Amino acid sequence: MIKVLFFAKLSEQLGTRELLIESNNIKDTEQLFQHLLKYQADWSGVLNSQIWLKAVNQSMTTKNVVLNDGDEVAYFPPVTGG
Repeated sequence: MIKVLFFAKLSEQLGTRELLIESNNIKDTEQLFQHLLKYQADWSGVLNSQIWLKAVNQSMTTKNVVLNDGDEVAYFPPVTGG
């Protein structure tokens, strides 16, 4: 299983903070994101609405990362300030 976490307004828009996804057909973060786009009918619009930051096993990354069973992937909006 891959643990997927959503933070801040992303979790509010998706209506969940955490998912467990079977890792059998998910080889990397790009495949995971494509899977999430199809997970719920309205998720595609939310996930495609902006660029979300991601961390794999609590390490920030902008690259496509190979995933293994037991990995944790977190998505969250860019930090803004004022």
